[in-house]
Amino acid sequence: MDALKARVIELADFVAGPYCGKLLADFGADVIKIEKPGRGDDARYIGPFKDDEPNPEASGTFLYLNTNKRSVELDIETAEGRATFLELIKTADVLIEDRMPGELAKLGLGYEDLHAVNPNLVVTSITPFGQVGPYKDFKAYHLNLYHASGQGYLLPMWAINLDVPPCQGPGYLGLFDGGMAGATATLAALFWRDAGGTGQHVDVSIHHAMMTLERSQLRRFIDDGVDPNRTGKGRLLESLVECKDGEFAVVILSSQQQWEGLWRAMGQPEWGAQPPFDTQKGRSDNYAELRKRLNDWSRTVSQDDLFHSIQREGSAAAPILTAEGVFKLEQFRQRGHFVTIEHPVAGALEYIAQPTRPSGVELAPKRPAPLLGQHTAEVLGELHASAN
Repeated sequence: MDALKARVIELADFVAGPYCGKLLADFGADVIKIEKPGRGDDARYIGPFKDDEPNPEASGTFLYLNTNKRSVELDIETAEGRATFLELIKTADVLIEDRMPGELAKLGLGYEDLHAVNPNLVVTSITPFGQVGPYKDFKAYHLNLYHASGQGYLLPMWAINLDVPPCQGPGYLGLFDGGMAGATATLAALFWRDAGGTGQHVDVSIHHAMMTLERSQLRRFIDDGVDPNRTGKGRLLESLVECKDGEFAVVILSSQQQWEGLWRAMGQPEWGAQPPFDTQKGRSDNYAELRKRLNDWSRTVSQDDLFHSIQREGSAAAPILTAEGVFKLEQFRQRGHFVTIEHPVAGALEYIAQPTRPSGVELAPKRPAPLLGQHTAEVLGELHASAN
């Protein structure tokens, strides 16, 4: 099986667009990252930094998002820069860009302009609200998008009551959602093109991508007229419990079969086989009391014992792992989920590898994130050689 053989031009900063490019690069694409001369990607100035010393070549955010890419410094605001950019576009399969709608068109680099230069080009535009709609010109940060998608209203899940205000998801989770949606759509566009189609414009709304990933809860309003919220009231799907070692776990309650496995793991308490807890409806109607009884039991066992005892009974549970717990988890280690890459400034660091494992293809990152402009001469030299 061959890796993805495609040339990708990435004209994007921070998280969403670069994550889209990273996914394609990890699958084998030659991703050329266009960076602003002298400054580069904005992510270079976002921590965490190694040893807490700010350095645009040692930002953990940038290092993770840009493995396997080549960096070219190019100012597309100048006529010379735009001419060079168009020459690169002629050689490309994909352009990933995150400028606001219409911004590139003002520079003569809109989709129609690029399509005239390279009809087979797939242009993937990743913006806060997409290319159409009343919000298309609105700028937004992750905080805005997270709450506009409806996800923030559902967090923190299992809040005691609605006096606990909604909160934002961790890190830049929603921006990663947009990047993943962009990568998936880009691959689909490449498959369609290579099956006899042409290039096309892929419109990715980060807002839409985030909302789509929360559809399992938001759809309840459409299905049942129920407005789900972060308290979990009436949501007989799962429950957060605290264990005797102070750690937390989630137990699944979404079906009678799941309940029966959990009940056996608890030692078959009498109350679990008696009304109202012996039926799915009874457990749903008495969810608050059920949560209390589950916690009474969970506080008698460790997180590890709870997880394995429920799994042995054929039901589902999940430990709530800390960052340290994830890092040390043997399951990830056995799958080679962490790989060490040597960077000329940041040194040797462990990176998260691709979660997928296609047979016969090595997808682990091989090259560190580039230094600013590290490959300018190399890429432009290739361009000059191909022109001759």
